[in-house]
Amino acid sequence: MTLLAPPRRAARPTPAAPPARRPRTLSRTAVNGALLLATAYTLLPLGWLLTAAAKNTGDLLGGATLTPSRWHLGANLHDLATTGDGIYFRWYLNSLLYAGIGALLCALVCVCAGYAFHVYDFPGKEKLFGLVLVGVLVPGTALALPMYLLASQLGIVNTFWSVFLPSLVNPFGVYLARVFCAGYLPGEVLEAARMDGAGELRTFWSIGLRMVMPGFVTVFLFQFTAIWNNFFLPLVMLSDNRLFPVSLGLYAWNAQTHAFPEYYPLVVTGSLLAVVPLVAAFVVLQRHWKAGLTAGSVK
Repeated sequence: MTLLAPPRRAARPTPAAPPARRPRTLSRTAVNGALLLATAYTLLPLGWLLTAAAKNTGDLLGGATLTPSRWHLGANLHDLATTGDGIYFRWYLNSLLYAGIGALLCALVCVCAGYAFHVYDFPGKEKLFGLVLVGVLVPGTALALPMYLLASQLGIVNTFWSVFLPSLVNPFGVYLARVFCAGYLPGEVLEAARMDGAGELRTFWSIGLRMVMPGFVTVFLFQFTAIWNNFFLPLVMLSDNRLFPVSLGLYAWNAQTHAFPEYYPLVVTGSLLAVVPLVAAFVVLQRHWKAGLTAGSVK
């Protein structure tokens, strides 16, 4: 009897090797290149300002602003301090008053309004908040003429108050403060404070304001930057150059550079000094953005 050999099984096909991953070098290069271009776009004007502030009139008009061999920063600062009996630093002080005090009070008003919109229920609440949002959509330049007419009726045109009082109102700050209150302010914490006998003002000041301090700082920085760079409202309201902010004062000097070229170094050096408060404010206050959710709920 002949034994038959068992049939051979067909060999399994070898699975194809997975396709090799495409190198990500190209994508990383593209991202890094975009970041490099954005950084250069941001820093090159500041670098030009740093070098140009140390040049005299001849270097600025001759295009030698980036040459490191000639530096006249000390002479430019001296001229800046003595021109017009030191009018530039009076403008500087005016800007600090307009922006510093104005932004501080504006941030407090906005946080109070945002807190009220978030915590309390009252008739017409959402309709009133809708009016606040409409105010966000209206550009400030469109309100300059109505504010001038109103200030004229009040008799405060060409005074400190004509520029200071409008800076206390910021509809976007109210909207931002309500958003921060909704994210940083748990209702349970406020209810616990009320059960402990704290009044509404004590609850807001001791707990609510501390918990939304990142929002307060954010509104303050936005408003400080807006007031410091504000140009059109002071141009409309003020005619006395002793009340000018830095932005309007440098514009007035720049308008005279065609007849008096010696104002070129003053404008550039003054522009460099005008950047310092903005940089200092962001560097000093950035740590407040790292505040935790329970910054005001102690014990």
